[in-house]
Amino acid sequence: MSKVEEFEELRPLLFSIAYRILGSVGEAEDAVQETWLRFDGSSTRPASAKAFLSAAVTRISIDVLRSARVRREEYVGPWFPEPLLSDPYQDPARAVELADSVSMAALLLLERLSPLERAVFVLREVFAFEFGEVAAAVGRSEAACRQLLVRARRHMEAGRPRFEADRQERHELATRFFDALKSGDVDGLRDLLAADVQLVGDGGGKAPQLAKAVMGAQNVARVLGTVFPLMSRIDVTFEPHEVNGQPGAVFRDRGGKVLHTLALDVLDGQIQTIRTVINPDKLGHLGPVADVWAVDREVKQARRRMN
Repeated sequence: MSKVEEFEELRPLLFSIAYRILGSVGEAEDAVQETWLRFDGSSTRPASAKAFLSAAVTRISIDVLRSARVRREEYVGPWFPEPLLSDPYQDPARAVELADSVSMAALLLLERLSPLERAVFVLREVFAFEFGEVAAAVGRSEAACRQLLVRARRHMEAGRPRFEADRQERHELATRFFDALKSGDVDGLRDLLAADVQLVGDGGGKAPQLAKAVMGAQNVARVLGTVFPLMSRIDVTFEPHEVNGQPGAVFRDRGGKVLHTLALDVLDGQIQTIRTVINPDKLGHLGPVADVWAVDREVKQARRRMN
């Protein structure tokens, strides 16, 4: 194969590694592009393109993550990863690990790790790289990588997210949730929510918060059952879609532009957490982005007309 063919064959894996390390679609795509430039500019052909490219994208991602940490510490409000609608890398033998590792809950846990711990955990636990490959990728000894993995596992196990194992059950519950959301059925919504459910939004200071750290089934059901019927009055629509491997939806304004995403964590037949990403900077990869402030003004006008 030519260099281009080798690279394109491995591009899904490279993006999936970079996204899990960075939590950003745009930064992951940039890391993959930089990896190609290094591969194309290399005067010698590596014995293993996979090993070379995986190591390159990992090191680039670690460097980007180190600089991103400062920005995230200064971020306005809760920080969530950029929503991912589909993971380009598929491996039937590791389907469960891949799906769970890309969830927002798991990516938020990964934020607790140092960049090196995060990279080692992703390569070893998610993609099952051998320790020798991991060591080459992060520029540390195998012994050091084993220690990094031990620390990473300790942090991850302390808060490892659990999800409904039966995908069909998750899908059916999500369908009921969105039916109740569309009709503003507060009682129907409350019945689907865990008692300690959380509704959290990421606007990054660049969008009005539809909901911010609302706690408890009754409170969350009331907020959702009030806000979304108002949005439907101004022709906001949504399409159910997996978001980061979990049930969710993409919301759009009357012109079809992306307004925000919503993702559900489901366990034991109930919705445990609802996360919305409404920061326009995190939605551009999904298509043209709506003017969220204009939508917010229309929602408020619709509320006043009802009152």
